Amino acid sequence: MNNILNIVTPAEKEAQALKSDYGLKYLGLTNLRKVYWNLPVEALYEEVIFRSEATITRGGPIIANTGKHTARAANDKFIVREPTTEMNIWWGEYNRPYSPEKFNELFARLQGFLQGRDLFVQDCYAGADPEYRLPVRIVTELAWHSHFARNMFITPTTLEEYRRFVPEFTILAVPSFQGVPQIDSTNTGTFIILNFEQKLCIIGTSAYAGEIKKSVFTIMNYLLPLQNVMPMHCSANTKHDGTEPALFFGLSGTGKTTLSADPKRSLIGDDEHGWSDNGIFNFENGCYAKVIQLSPTAEPEIYACTSKFGTILENVIFDKVTRKIDLDDDTITENTRASYPLEFIANSVPSKMAGHPKNIILLTCDASGVMPPIAKLTPEQTLYHFISGYTSKIAGTEIGLGKEPEITFSTCFGGPFMVHHPAKYAELLRRKIEKYKVNCWLVNTGWVGGGFNVGHRISIRYTRALLNAALDGTLNQVDYYQDPVFGFMVPKSCPDVPEKVLYPAEEWNNKEEYNQKYRSLASRFIENFKKFADGTPKEIIEAGPKI
Repeated sequence: MNNILNIVTPAEKEAQALKSDYGLKYLGLTNLRKVYWNLPVEALYEEVIFRSEATITRGGPIIANTGKHTARAANDKFIVREPTTEMNIWWGEYNRPYSPEKFNELFARLQGFLQGRDLFVQDCYAGADPEYRLPVRIVTELAWHSHFARNMFITPTTLEEYRRFVPEFTILAVPSFQGVPQIDSTNTGTFIILNFEQKLCIIGTSAYAGEIKKSVFTIMNYLLPLQNVMPMHCSANTKHDGTEPALFFGLSGTGKTTLSADPKRSLIGDDEHGWSDNGIFNFENGCYAKVIQLSPTAEPEIYACTSKFGTILENVIFDKVTRKIDLDDDTITENTRASYPLEFIANSVPSKMAGHPKNIILLTCDASGVMPPIAKLTPEQTLYHFISGYTSKIAGTEIGLGKEPEITFSTCFGGPFMVHHPAKYAELLRRKIEKYKVNCWLVNTGWVGGGFNVGHRISIRYTRALLNAALDGTLNQVDYYQDPVFGFMVPKSCPDVPEKVLYPAEEWNNKEEYNQKYRSLASRFIENFKKFADGTPKEIIEAGPKI
């Protein structure tokens, strides 16, 4: 906010109370009007409303509109190519190189732009395990982005901890600052640029809060493998007694958040985790759930969070008179989101940590409607499907996606956030699976009986029943058949699931069309995996489909 009239804001007198001794001079930010340090949610509410950044709705959540960016700007993300890190980075589609000189010029303009303006700071940690947590400073132009950072990351607990906080990485998000492609060598005026040498990420033009979250995830995906810790785009839960954790890998829209928020189990986290020799740990303090058409019966835990004080709703439609929200309205975007602290889920794990997982579930949203609803994988098949990352991009999760799901292969079930070569992550995962003897499954949360506009999404009730049977060992007692194309094993029966659901071809009216679609999908797997052939062990390549 450019408060040129120097108006006193609601939390101005308390703005320095939780200030770190390590201020913002290291960023070269000078002549700022006011810096608001580590404000609690209540004070941020006051600032958000005072600045007209969002609206309070029934029950207490705020609704923020993110402007033209309602999803991640995947094509506007860059990494500065410099000598200290360039040999570790998998340059290409997701990790586009950016000149150090251009970065310094752009950042200098940003420094000048911020003079005379207000900024908000949240000092927090990424990583629940103290041995591997990253102190990260989130500096934002918007008060509601500061609230988002406080929801999503782990905060210090004492005044002394705040005072002594020293960040190891800084995120600077300024939506009102626009890049100039002709000058800055960016694709558009939007940019998300990480500089690992300077330990700094700058975000411009986009107000979509997910850019902050995913920038931190990308940083962790670079740093942790260097410590032999596996970073994962997955949700995680465990039995209520803390035993038998399970991991759910998958892209946005495949069911990570929904399926891990299971009242029969305790939630560790919904999106990003690490796996060290100590066990698994959440990177975050909160959840960032997709809420379009959220069901109070199928997803009661998440639904309840949409009416709580402290929740941030992004781009959700509401009645301006009654302040009631409408989760079915996709007028702005299908990628409506809710950010809330993990503690809002009643059966969440306070420590956000657990032991080594007993089960790994790879979630795929098959838009072609041919994959079985669940299959048991060998370790080699698990690595093949992990590297492939087959799924469908769901409408709204990235800029440019239409209504129809887009079949894609997202390496390691999180290609846009993976900084090292996929082989690095696959080797880390292989060691973990073998060492801790983990059961591995492929679960299809996509279409059955035909592709999009022909078939229908598989019932979440059936998916939950299949998962419950896998996690409690019931599926260890049933007979299996081998899939003739992919070679994985598919159960012939499962409690509370109709038998025909386990035979995908039976759901199709035209069996020949089903076989043609299945062979076509297998061909796409084979073609996609060719780019990973160099450096991938033979036994993993051979674990793929055969036509």
